This record gives sequence, C-alpha cells and structure tokens, in this order.
Amino acid sequence: MKIQPRQRRIAPRPRGALSGKRTASFRSLARALVSINRWLDKVPLMHWLHRRVRSRLEMPDLSMPLRSGNDSLSGLRIAFVSDVHAGSFLGEEDLIEIFRRVQEQEPDLVLFGGDMINTRDCEILLFKRALTMLTPRYGMFAVPGNHDHSFGSDISAWRSFLEDNGVRVLMNEGVRIEHADQSLWLCGVDDLTEGDPDLDAALDGRREGETSILLSHHPDFFCEAADANVDLQLSGHTHGGQVRIGGKSPLRHSALGYEQGWFIEGDRHLYVGRGVGVSVLPIRIGAPPEVPMITLRRSADRAVVEALVGGQEFSVDCVDSLIETVPPSLEPI
Repeated sequence: MKIQPRQRRIAPRPRGALSGKRTASFRSLARALVSINRWLDKVPLMHWLHRRVRSRLEMPDLSMPLRSGNDSLSGLRIAFVSDVHAGSFLGEEDLIEIFRRVQEQEPDLVLFGGDMINTRDCEILLFKRALTMLTPRYGMFAVPGNHDHSFGSDISAWRSFLEDNGVRVLMNEGVRIEHADQSLWLCGVDDLTEGDPDLDAALDGRREGETSILLSHHPDFFCEAADANVDLQLSGHTHGGQVRIGGKSPLRHSALGYEQGWFIEGDRHLYVGRGVGVSVLPIRIGAPPEVPMITLRRSADRAVVEALVGGQEFSVDCVDSLIETVPPSLEPI
C-alpha cells in the first residue's frame, strides 16, 4: 500500500510589500467577536463542546533535516505549543493535563508560539501551576501573539509573569543552546500584526553556519526569515483554519496561504502548527488541535532513507521510523 507523504509545500512569495498591521475596522470587528466569545464562555454547552475538541489533541512526531555540518544536533527534540487561548473554555486543570502529556514526550525544548491568553490579561495566571509540569533539559521559551498584545493591558506584565515562572521571552532577541559539541541559535520576534518585529535584532549574535530556529507567531514572516538563512521558523496563528470543509477553510489568517503544516524555500523550512485552543467558537472541524514534536535529524540519515525507499511515497513519520533502523556508518552513495 502506498502511504501518502506529509508534504513540504513550496513557500509562496508576496507581491509587493507585505504588511501585517491591522486596520481600525478590523480591530473593531475583533472587539465585537471578543464580546461574543465572553458571552459564550458562560454557556455550559460551549464548555462541553470544547472538551470534545481537547479530547482530539494530537502530538505528531515530525522531523527537520539538518544542514550538513550540524549533525551533532541530531536527536534534539522540540515541543511546539501555540495558540493555547487560555481562559475561554480552557482552564487551569485543562492546562495541567495538556502540559503533563507534553512532558511525557520528553522534549529537550518547549517553545510557545504566542496567543497564550485569549481575551483578558489575567488569563496568563492560569499557567502558573501548569508550567511546573514541564521540565525540558534546555528550558522553555516564548514569543507573544496578537491576543497577548491586544488583550493584555501591559505586555511587559505578560513577559514578567512568564519569566518569573521559568519561561524566557524572546522578543526580538536570541539565545544560544549548547547541545553535544555544537550550538543552536534560538530566537524570536514580536508579533507581526500587533507588535514590532525586528529580525536583525533577533539574529544578532548568530554565528556563521550555526543552525537557527525562529519563533514567530505569524507565519507570513517566513519570507524575511528565509532571506536571512533561518533554518526553521515555527509559527501558529492560523489554527489550521479551525474549520475546514472539503479541505478548505472560510477563515484566512495568512495572506500567503501558510495555513498549516510544512513549507519550504530552498533548504529553509516553515512549520505552521494548528495550535491547542480556539477563537470565538469552541469548535474545530477538520483541523484538530496539536502539539507537534519536532526532532532534528542528520542530513545523511534522511539521504540514506530516501535512497532506500527507491522513490516510494512515505509519510514523514514512516521515514523517521526507517531512520532508526539505518546503521550510523551507512552513507548514501
């Protein structure tokens, strides 16, 4: 049986300048939707619906091929948690259970991709106990999303809470992660629509040839990241469309169509996660919630497997399982 691959699609390019800033009319609409969201949060049926959504949470195992010369980073495991939208339909005990499941995957890094809160700045307090469930070897890091800006009265208070509870916020800055005998430059930018992203500042300090991972809540930042030779960008924001009928969603949160999954430009990669929570309505159709687990892989491993499968089509998960069977000494011809 031929298994269809989880494809990495070619990343589109914008026509002309791309601006993520929102208009006054869009902001007015957003505020109206927030009022609806808060009203629905008081309806018991809505919480029952969201429990059904949470029960479908997926934690797919994915892989990211490393560039040649960075093989010592192979095996590094990243949990990417985006768009939690805590508060509306999702409370403290729910977060504890979700983060317990994440920790069971034994990630080396836990990365938060923004929109941790939904409609009130006090919702960030719901994370206090849940964050103690996570003990990744190299720590926890986060960037803000549009909800963290729009509905937080002071983004500095949001940042202070997270850093006081073990999460370093990467707002236009980076940090070096040492693994084995190599290093990884992990960086993040402010939100494209509500913040002031500065990629140059985020990459300041990156060494030549060093593998780099960028956290950006909005996926449309990928063109700029690819031009700056960022190896992997992790984004959320879109919820995978949240409602997908016939493979398409009536909602469009990316001007470039970065809705969910993998995109590539050359050897630069973007992964857009579907996220954990919901916005406005507590439903997901055709876009189940997810916390992807991304493992960095040696480029030689992937080349060997591609040669072994002889042109057959395999999912990324199947290729990863085959990689485990490849002897370390085997090299592609």
